[in-house]
Amino acid sequence: MGIDYSFEIFVPAGNVARALTLLAELAPQCDRDRLPLRVDLPGGERLSLPFTSGFEHRPIDASSADVLDLETWIMFGADDAVREHRNPAAEIDELGRVEVGYIYLTVTFARARHARFASLDFTAAATSMSLMFQQSESVRKTFTDLTVASGGVCCLLDTQTEVHDICWLNGEPMRETVPGPRFVGFHDLVAAWPDPPG
Repeated sequence: MGIDYSFEIFVPAGNVARALTLLAELAPQCDRDRLPLRVDLPGGERLSLPFTSGFEHRPIDASSADVLDLETWIMFGADDAVREHRNPAAEIDELGRVEVGYIYLTVTFARARHARFASLDFTAAATSMSLMFQQSESVRKTFTDLTVASGGVCCLLDTQTEVHDICWLNGEPMRETVPGPRFVGFHDLVAAWPDPPG
């Protein structure tokens, strides 16, 4: 069996549409130009996204759903780890970015342990991509930048162990873990998050 590492970002529950809109801007131009996927979100917001759900483009009504599953395509800055993983046929764009293949995304609109926040969990599609997630500073920066731009509070890297890497927390990049010296458990990490606005 392969390994399935993931980055998970946490945003105020009302910021999911903002996060997905910003994520769409990271898609390759060819994907942004193709048939969009229409998604209805809780709260009545409707988005057109350059992604798929179940590898199809049929409209998704997630207005009363707890979870939304998508397949995404994201451009990453081509550092050494990204170059090693990428398909040799994939071209590096004028901004020095390259597509690395589809990445699974699970949006959970309200988690039991932190109902005021939603999470976007990006899971690698292959073992080699998981290792890229772990090794690439460019990939880490892409997900932490998305956290910041989305008004998020936390970004974690899950390498399928009991310990998660904290990449970003409450406005600051971070190199700590949970559990760890500062946060004994996930409950302590959540307690450090500020109340969402409104």
